[in-house]
Amino acid sequence: MLFKTTAALAVTSSCLLCGQGAIAGAGIDPLTTVRVASGLNRPIFVTHAPGDSTRLFIVEQRGLIKILDLAGGTVLATPFLDIDALVVNFAGNDERGLLGLAFHPNYQVNGLFYVNYINNSSDTTIRRYKISGDPNIADASSGFTLMTLGQPFSNHNGGWIGFGPNDGYLYIATGDGGNFCDMGPGHSSGGNAQDITNNLLGKMLRIVPSTTPAVGGYLVPADNPFVGITGDDEIWAYGLRNPWRASFDRDNGDLYIGDVGQDAREEIDFQRGVSPGGENYGWKCMEGNGCSTASGCGAPFGCTCFSASLTDPIHDYTHIPPPPPTGFVCAVTGGYVYRGCSIAGLSGTYFFADFCGGAIWSFRVVGGLVTEFVNRTPELSPSSGNFTVNQVVSFAEDERGEMYIVDQGSGSDGQIFKIVGVCLTDVNGDGVTNVLDLIALLLDFGQTVCATTDINEDGVVNVLDLIELLLDFGTSCP
Repeated sequence: MLFKTTAALAVTSSCLLCGQGAIAGAGIDPLTTVRVASGLNRPIFVTHAPGDSTRLFIVEQRGLIKILDLAGGTVLATPFLDIDALVVNFAGNDERGLLGLAFHPNYQVNGLFYVNYINNSSDTTIRRYKISGDPNIADASSGFTLMTLGQPFSNHNGGWIGFGPNDGYLYIATGDGGNFCDMGPGHSSGGNAQDITNNLLGKMLRIVPSTTPAVGGYLVPADNPFVGITGDDEIWAYGLRNPWRASFDRDNGDLYIGDVGQDAREEIDFQRGVSPGGENYGWKCMEGNGCSTASGCGAPFGCTCFSASLTDPIHDYTHIPPPPPTGFVCAVTGGYVYRGCSIAGLSGTYFFADFCGGAIWSFRVVGGLVTEFVNRTPELSPSSGNFTVNQVVSFAEDERGEMYIVDQGSGSDGQIFKIVGVCLTDVNGDGVTNVLDLIALLLDFGQTVCATTDINEDGVVNVLDLIELLLDFGTSCP
């Protein structure tokens, strides 16, 4: 039987973190987590290769990429890629290192992937690599640098890169250059995030990466919003402080950006998949839905707080929970929209977290508005094995759209957890495993595409799923 636990749904004081979010209950699928990897050295990002449902690729901040074999549940001993020598030397809670990984949409044919790291000169580097003859090992000698960006400080590097599902272009999230309030040496007078001329910091960039050194580093899409007018051609959107983990909804191309605030507010920025780009997300005029002056950043230069030209976040939250204190929040971790097969009713739900307090929330965007906001913390931590999930540095999704949580840890104790349904055999989500679920399974028998009746998630609805369902027959779900 699969994850028959109700203890994770107990309401505790942490349910009220930041005063937001219903607890999973009637009409909301109850969830839990199961640990799938541990003993990792500061894992910071996890992703999959296109067309590969058997592996996850784990990015360790120090400069290694490892492979998690999903079928065997083991992390392979030999790294997929080791670029430790190229990554800046750091220790402790440093924001630098190997930060991002993205596989080319045509990876199954061309074997190309891209990384985002801080090099030994403390600059952001976007570099391309190619797979070797062994599918589990990259060719470390194939590295080719596409782009380098100077970083005046060690913090606010952004680090996420990803290919857009609608256009196949590479998006790169950059921080504002660090220090505080987007000011200091290396910053323009009005702040890097608002400066769109000769300044790629505090931005979301959009490029066509080269697939061969003969082409050069990259090309700029002709429909980028600042092509042909004032503004750097690479810019897709701007006004970001430290975008920590962005993602595309694989179903429609909507873009979600978790942007870390200064001292007052954290925010989730949102862009429709049909957007022509050019959004100004407000920093440093605004911090979330408030003026940045609330964090002591002084009067903004070159922009006006609450101006109609700024794009407000789809959601934000404050650093001060309501009394009594229920937890510490300080840095948002952006997540993903669930598009998996196994959890009935969860499709279209966006998950995100706060790194400092370990809070995890979810919501849907309907008609441009946030709905079904849920505090998922009591469900997802501790896990079904009673492991703590509290340093959420990233989320992840596999090829099938199932979702994972990356718990960074403080050293070699990093962990990866998978989000799963408490009652997977209740395939129609009516609260009980009964004849209706049996009928649904039999109608799907032999199906090899995404189906909630694929209870054991092996890619096909077969007798193994039937056995799981019959073992749970008559069981009520919480």
